[in-house]
Amino acid sequence: MNDSVKNSEKTSADNALDRVLVMEMVRVTEAAAIAASYLIGRGDEKAADAAAVEAMRTAFDELYMDGTVVIGEGERDEAPMLYIGEKVGGAPGRGPKIDIALDPLEGTTITAKAGPNSLAVLAAAEEGCLLNAPDVYMEKLAVGPGYPDDVISLEKTPTQNVEAVAAAKGVKPAEIIVCVLDRPRHADIIAELRGIGCGVYLIPDGDVAGVIAVTDEDTTIDMYIGTGGAPEGVLAAAALRCVGGQFNGRLIFRNDDERGRARKWGIEDLDRIYKLEDLASGDCIFAATGVTDGSLLEGVKHRRGGLMTTESVVMRASSGTVRWVKGEHRPASCARPND
Repeated sequence: MNDSVKNSEKTSADNALDRVLVMEMVRVTEAAAIAASYLIGRGDEKAADAAAVEAMRTAFDELYMDGTVVIGEGERDEAPMLYIGEKVGGAPGRGPKIDIALDPLEGTTITAKAGPNSLAVLAAAEEGCLLNAPDVYMEKLAVGPGYPDDVISLEKTPTQNVEAVAAAKGVKPAEIIVCVLDRPRHADIIAELRGIGCGVYLIPDGDVAGVIAVTDEDTTIDMYIGTGGAPEGVLAAAALRCVGGQFNGRLIFRNDDERGRARKWGIEDLDRIYKLEDLASGDCIFAATGVTDGSLLEGVKHRRGGLMTTESVVMRASSGTVRWVKGEHRPASCARPND
């Protein structure tokens, strides 16, 4: 693989997440994205997800680390691979202890339908620094860097949050653009935002990319509002920890079984509003590779002669480093899943 890397880097002290491991995490998401890319547009969500999971697990086991999946494909009886609590890495008991949050294919439906914004995503942090979030819904609110502390809050209405961000930005509320997941449950939020003149950027799926979009001025998206998966909330928070921004999250429970699941993972205050460092603290890494083209990254491209290209981003909180990685993968490294 030949990498063309653009980076803006600051020096930082080495710790469990050393510089070598930062770049190796990109190889993990690349492997998952490439495996899933063979299933783009084939209409089989499960096959696409399974291919990404298997490739990601194999790539993890080549890394010198003692990793534990804290957010994964589900609990052990639900997921044969990359389940919560699974050990990954090639140096159990010897390598640095790393907690991993992952989504090998964020946007399984998107991939099956060849839609935009599907990603292979992971976050890594020193042991105990990622919230072990149950697989329930989370109410989410995010803005990018450069705003006063606590400019947003889930205790405010969407209108009040838009007004606060607009005032801090020095524009009218009607000039704010808000990203919202296109779901019936968001109909009232969408109507309220449009009622004050906001632009509403609707996405069909993939709310990790939606949250991260607030950090990139080129997307023109100012805020993210809506309810999606709690595990994806932790992944998005890890990205914001690396590049700046604010995040509020509140777990949503639909029944006693989900409340019990939360308590099983040590969550007692079921109404708590989580801020950025409650979800991802200390030093952490975020890595993502595009599977299909999207607002954040280009997808995997299959070119003549078996050559494949990928685009990835990898970030680190302690240094503020953001690297955009263009990868070229020759045929020997791009075998189809199960070949």
